[in-house]
Amino acid sequence: MLPDLHSSLQKQRISQIDPIAEMERSIAAAQSERCKHVFLSTDFDQARAVAADPGSARKPLAGLAVSVKDLFDVAGQTTRAGSLVLRDALPALKDSTAVERLRRAGAAFIGRTNMAEFAFSGVGINPHFGTPLNPGASDAARVPGGSSSGAAVSVATGAAFVGLGSDTGGSIRIPAALCGVVGFKSSARLVPADGVLPLSTTLDTVCALTRSVHDAMLTHEILAQRRVVRSPAPLSAYRLGIANTVMLDGLDRTVSQAWHRTLTLLRRAGARIEDIALTEINELQQIQASGGFSAAESYAWHHQLLANRRASYDPRVAARIERGASMSARDYIELLRARRNWIDRMEHRLQGFDAVLSPTVAVVAPPISDIAPGVQRDDAFFRTNSLLLRNTSVINMLDGCAISIPCHASGELPVGLMVWAGALQDDQVLNIALEIEHLLRQP
Repeated sequence: MLPDLHSSLQKQRISQIDPIAEMERSIAAAQSERCKHVFLSTDFDQARAVAADPGSARKPLAGLAVSVKDLFDVAGQTTRAGSLVLRDALPALKDSTAVERLRRAGAAFIGRTNMAEFAFSGVGINPHFGTPLNPGASDAARVPGGSSSGAAVSVATGAAFVGLGSDTGGSIRIPAALCGVVGFKSSARLVPADGVLPLSTTLDTVCALTRSVHDAMLTHEILAQRRVVRSPAPLSAYRLGIANTVMLDGLDRTVSQAWHRTLTLLRRAGARIEDIALTEINELQQIQASGGFSAAESYAWHHQLLANRRASYDPRVAARIERGASMSARDYIELLRARRNWIDRMEHRLQGFDAVLSPTVAVVAPPISDIAPGVQRDDAFFRTNSLLLRNTSVINMLDGCAISIPCHASGELPVGLMVWAGALQDDQVLNIALEIEHLLRQP
């Protein structure tokens, strides 16, 4: 059902991988036209050295190429977050925890990836450094999704086996869905975010893009320093829900076809799937009417930079951050209280279900020309951004976990299926996704 993907760790034993040959393939991909605007900087020599080190072969990532979103501190490098605003910032003194853990696991860091400026967009456009082209589209130049745009394209093109990124409202899962790869957002508390430039300290999650669910499990184990409990249970052992409030609205034709085809396949395989009227999702717009966590918490971080360097910001990003300027302390405390109450009611509604299914994104990747920078296109950009974030952001507000896996057929634009649940249900979500992926990949 699915188009062929690049070989993954799932298909090969680590001991059978030739890390030097794999690195040369990754570097060739990174230098190809398909990776134009994907990397803000590269370090091929260092990556080659790690791949050639015999010690790397004995580690979990075996010297394979890993890309790093330009949001993470890497010792000796400047963290710019895809912006001109921080171009004069001092280099980081040490690795962020995520980078340190990947390095210890044998990652060969191939380069820093482009992103939506300061991670504040689900579209993936960057007016400063160019926009990576969606490698899953051949009909037009389409957006890659954001904010982890370069990370997704690096994985989809074979330039990296793992793309380290972050997810505040969908920044891993949106580009995963639009580019046809796997994106796992873990429960936020499981992976430390120190050394990562924040968007929202409440919602930010450190996570990654990969080529398979198996690779997502491995990468999560490294980032969270915990073992995923593997389950041999078949799909028929799980009770799965469909969120039929909001999350199924406005599906375009390609997404709708892939969604219904996938549900039919799952039911034929014995999956128990039931509708859930999650009417609580309708409340989120009102709960976040004052601007939400991202606006308030990003403004707290950016306000001095905005005062001195606003002209260097992407105007669309600056406008979203500045929404936080008008939020009062009372508004913020009320937002915290409302979220806690909402989570309690959502968790009560989800009792008895092992996970929930929904389309990751309601539409396929839109053409860049429709929403490229320009005042005339701002309305279209913000409408598109809201639509791309609509489904994925529910899980961030829930403090939950979710994975996006490809569910499109060969010849279709990429479409993602999202499997999600509440906080700390990560192992269950991963195990269910592994079963679904196995089913989808059968000829």
